[in-house]
Amino acid sequence: MVYTVTFNPALDYVVRVEDFQPGETNRTTSDEVQFGGKGINVSTVLRNLGVDNVALGFLAGFTGKGLEQGLREMGINTDFIWLERGLTRINVKIKAGQETEINGQGPDISPAALEQLFAKLDQLKEGDVLVLAGSIPKSLPDDIYQRILQRLEGRGILTAVDATRDLLCAVLPYNPFLIKPNDRELGEIFGRTLVTDGEIEDCARQLQARGARNVLVSMAGAGSLLVDETGKTHRLGVPKGTVRNSVGAGDSMVAGFLAGWLKEHDYAAAHRMGAAAGSATAFSDGLALAGDVKALLETF
Repeated sequence: MVYTVTFNPALDYVVRVEDFQPGETNRTTSDEVQFGGKGINVSTVLRNLGVDNVALGFLAGFTGKGLEQGLREMGINTDFIWLERGLTRINVKIKAGQETEINGQGPDISPAALEQLFAKLDQLKEGDVLVLAGSIPKSLPDDIYQRILQRLEGRGILTAVDATRDLLCAVLPYNPFLIKPNDRELGEIFGRTLVTDGEIEDCARQLQARGARNVLVSMAGAGSLLVDETGKTHRLGVPKGTVRNSVGAGDSMVAGFLAGWLKEHDYAAAHRMGAAAGSATAFSDGLALAGDVKALLETF
């Protein structure tokens, strides 16, 4: 089974405005509510690709109830921990030429609630997959990802981590199955601006030498690069299409990679599936759907 953890899920209120004027009353041309948080994005795309999974994390208040109900209606299994105080956050995404985001803070997570999550993770079995993605709320310790991987060490659980800088580097000694920085984040780790494929590959291999099994680097319009645990490097561009949405493309790549690996147990195939899923999200208004991923997969 695949499990995802989202520490700070959100209801994303997405509004489209033709001519957004700050300080004025603006009216939308369309609006919708999406279910956000990087782990939830991964769960959604996995489900769209036919991979059963369980979404873990923390919810609170009436907004949390709405989010959980929506996920279940989409066919996603949930096992959230409910917090006594606060509200699951609402993020406002304004699409008006440029994208503007206003993200809520979310509820505080108590030490007791965190222990409940640890108890759930203790039930994972050999061969299960755990995805940790996104930033850490202020109420949690900065080393939470590290503590989770340390707790799972030696149990045969495949872990995928999509995080930045110190959060990502701290988990490397625990040999995560997959890490997915983008090229900018990868450069920030080494204090460099990465330009060429050779520079990106060199930094990816350094992270691999520090413990990561597979390093998948997303490069926006330049495509992606994978250094797999057998030592091979895989490079893909992007298919033709019009970018309509930047939210969730990286999460979709993680989901696609895992779906491809679980199906084929082949890194080249997993990379292609990841690239197709990431592009399918970028070319749509929502997260990647199976039909769109299949169509793009045939172009690689």
